Amino acid sequence: MEYGFAFFPGQGAQAPGMGKDLYENSKAARLVFEEASDGAGIDVAKLCFESDKETLSRTENSQIAIFTHSMAALAALRENGAAFKAAAGFSLGEYTSLAAAGVVTLADGVKIVSKRGKLMQHAADTIDGGMAAILGLEDAKIEEACAAVKNGIVRPVNYNCPGQLVIAGEKAALAEAIENCKAAGARRALPLSVSGAFHTPLMAEAAAELRAFVSDFTFSAPTMDIYSNLDGQVYDCSNLPEHLEQHMISPVRWTRLVQNGMAAGLTSACEVGPGKTLTGFAGKISKELTCKPVQDMAGVAAAAEV
Repeated sequence: MEYGFAFFPGQGAQAPGMGKDLYENSKAARLVFEEASDGAGIDVAKLCFESDKETLSRTENSQIAIFTHSMAALAALRENGAAFKAAAGFSLGEYTSLAAAGVVTLADGVKIVSKRGKLMQHAADTIDGGMAAILGLEDAKIEEACAAVKNGIVRPVNYNCPGQLVIAGEKAALAEAIENCKAAGARRALPLSVSGAFHTPLMAEAAAELRAFVSDFTFSAPTMDIYSNLDGQVYDCSNLPEHLEQHMISPVRWTRLVQNGMAAGLTSACEVGPGKTLTGFAGKISKELTCKPVQDMAGVAAAAEV
């Protein structure tokens, strides 16, 4: 079975026990976990299967866990005959897309994601920031609500789907922006359980360190199209270190990305990895887009059916 998109989830999709069914029932998936453990220098299977929610929620743990689970699910899908025309990942998931399309090897992907998680964890520990989901308000009004905050940094960061946009920034600025959104008519404003102001200029130092780190890696031409979070267009892999630096401090334009893929004929997808968040977004972006969540062997079997 060939699909248009392989969608890869981002941070927040983690859950205790993630990937265990794949590990126990797919040789290809088990090999991914083993290689990830070698590259990360930790037992990733133990991290995924035995950690509690709090431990998994730490950025330095959740990123390598989600990346590994997603790559294991992809390996199981391919083992069972599924294929994809293009890849796209939400935030962290963009790194999974790079590995899925062969731009980086699995071993290098593990090292890069592990480093990214540690850099972002350090930034979250040293900056008093947060994120909040704004529901039921037009993107333009949310952008105006953030721009009206004069003291501190707050930005729109995740354009998830129509009617849902996540903002992030310093705590005081974030609180002011939330009040502005409510005054503008937002249906709800939900603070997220994260400590970092991800995809904002507050990540600039971490982003520069990541750019320096990835400059030492070798990148290959992609084996399939990758759609970028930055502009929703097909990836230009000519300067990945610069791209990945910008990726850490720029918004995730998921709605635009999906719409562009659909305009190119990509109307089917699998959400490959933990959670069903991107499947939910897909239904809100377009009723013409079908998306199947694949997080265990039951999902693999359903997706592999012709």
